[in-house]
Amino acid sequence: MKSFASDKIRNVALIGHSGEGKTSLAEAMLFSAKSIDRLGKVDDGNSTMDFDPEEINRKISISLSAAYALWKDCKINILDVPGFFDFEGEMISALHVADAAVIVTSAGGQYTVGTEKAIETVTEKGIPAMLFINGINKENSSFAATLNAVREGYSKVMPLYVPIMSGLEMTGYIDVAEGKAFDLKGAEMAIPAGMQEEYEVDRNSMMELVAESDDELMMKFFDGETFTHDEIVTGIRKAAKNNGLILAVGGCATANAGIAPFMDAVIKYMPSPLEAKPKIMGSREIVCDVNAPFTAQVFKSTVDPFVGKLLLFKVMSGKVAGGDTVFNPNVEKNEKIGTLYALKGKKQESVDGALTAGDIGAVAKLLYTNTGDTLCDVSITDSFEPIAFPEPVMSKAVSSAKADESDKVISSLNKMLEEDSTFKIAYNPETNETLIKGLGETQLDIICKKVKNKFGYEVVLREPRVSYRETITKKVEAEGKHKKQSGGAGQFGQCTIRFEPGAEDGVFEFVDAVVGGVIPGQFIPAVKKGLEEAIKKGVLAGYPMVNLKCTVFDGKYHPVDSKEIAFMTAAKLAYQEGCAKANPVFLEPIYKVQVIVPESYMGDVLGDMNKRRGRILGMDLVNGKQVINAEVPESEMLKYATDLRSMTQGRGKFSMEFLRYEELPANLKDKVIEDAKKRAAESGK
Repeated sequence: MKSFASDKIRNVALIGHSGEGKTSLAEAMLFSAKSIDRLGKVDDGNSTMDFDPEEINRKISISLSAAYALWKDCKINILDVPGFFDFEGEMISALHVADAAVIVTSAGGQYTVGTEKAIETVTEKGIPAMLFINGINKENSSFAATLNAVREGYSKVMPLYVPIMSGLEMTGYIDVAEGKAFDLKGAEMAIPAGMQEEYEVDRNSMMELVAESDDELMMKFFDGETFTHDEIVTGIRKAAKNNGLILAVGGCATANAGIAPFMDAVIKYMPSPLEAKPKIMGSREIVCDVNAPFTAQVFKSTVDPFVGKLLLFKVMSGKVAGGDTVFNPNVEKNEKIGTLYALKGKKQESVDGALTAGDIGAVAKLLYTNTGDTLCDVSITDSFEPIAFPEPVMSKAVSSAKADESDKVISSLNKMLEEDSTFKIAYNPETNETLIKGLGETQLDIICKKVKNKFGYEVVLREPRVSYRETITKKVEAEGKHKKQSGGAGQFGQCTIRFEPGAEDGVFEFVDAVVGGVIPGQFIPAVKKGLEEAIKKGVLAGYPMVNLKCTVFDGKYHPVDSKEIAFMTAAKLAYQEGCAKANPVFLEPIYKVQVIVPESYMGDVLGDMNKRRGRILGMDLVNGKQVINAEVPESEMLKYATDLRSMTQGRGKFSMEFLRYEELPANLKDKVIEDAKKRAAESGK
């Protein structure tokens, strides 16, 4: 593939609800541009963009994939984004480097949740967008009804191409900006009489938008003068870039209908990288300039057990070619660029020459670089702002199906970290569990399936244990005595310890109150050490003991048989007896939870929060949505990501932050103990 000038490049992310046809649209774009020689289908498992075995099996996109189409002397870089909410991180990656977005929605006459969230995202980020209303050739479909439904939620949507239908077949379209109608081969045709009135309304609305883009055009509009073709195009581009105008077109991706004019519109009305917002690098702005020093940012990584790691990146400025040495300021290492690739799904095509400012490409076999990292000229030391990925909201404990593959499972899961930046791995030493964390159950399940498909290891998922604590609630005294005689030197140690709540540091406090040498000074540290080891496991269910003040004040010793190990053991025995009769209780972790939902779901969410033993701290209206602040026990939030999505049809989101520990209600104590016994029995099998 040859190099392209920056003004001849369009970087477009296809976003929207799952199942609306984004991958099919990408396929149709590639087919129309003759980048591929057959029109693959998602349902048949042979599309260019969905090539992972899990994507083929599930018939949904689960990873961001890239391809390019050459159209009218331009290169359109296509980023096909999963629509399922668990893979929000993929959309964030794509929009970080895309200069425009195409929101794909089905022509079912509804404003779908995915479309709503996509429009919210592009308007928040200030990314110019188009709306592709897909499947207009299906029964009960309607371009007009869908457009009106979307407009009720977001008013700044303007039809650019209105489909002309003959029954269920698209035969042409009205170009509202041009004021003409064309058949699907590009030949001009008459505007159908039945569509004339609708067209005139759309045309007048468009001219008003053009007028609003420029003061001189506004004066011309009020004077009743007609805009020139260039003024209309420029005005539409300005409105799309600066005023949040979304241009709507219709077509059918699987039938390859309306795709050519849509691609024309992408080139004509969507910005090139030269018009994109500058990126922040350190304290300065980087604009798209091929003559500037080289800078780039990696926005996606894929891992192949045979090929290794493949990094997708966008050149922000300058240019880069195979053989160049570049610098990664994130890790302060130089990297040697090998072969550069342009991608078409899983197919890698070598780039002839250099990738220039604004273009997207891929490179393999870099040693130190990961998603979000900067690559740049060796003279530059600053890095780009990191990509702002959402934090995980769901955790699962993992183990291997085969006992001897535990290390290999963890190693394989760690490789998956490179593919998905919203996926995390953590070890909880208190519960002795390895946890994987993400945005939802489907995401975590698919990652485990990928480990099986790519590396051959089977991962077992289960609910994680909550990191409870134990503490005591009253003061007691207990004696620990260890005496052992086995024919030779014996062991003897005896200590009396007062146990009470109220450690100075909130965890453990040891006080030596022994007088008269009843326990020699050299054995006091052994008593303390024995207690420090003992508190790692509480007396109720083995959770760590906290807020424990231990005062040793009496004891006995033997001049021959007393040893450090004897007093350590005696201290542990005193701990077990004393804490067991000191009214031990569980402490549970409490989290600060913030839930953001449309107001119509407030009642359901608040009622559900009360069932979870949540305390509502307050509510605020922010950007038209309700923000609920609450404190909720961790044990009640393990499946909240799935439950909130169900309650709000995917419109709600939440975040969690650890606050403190509080005493667990007494009626739940037996359940925690029973669960601990059950897990202990399972681990002992």
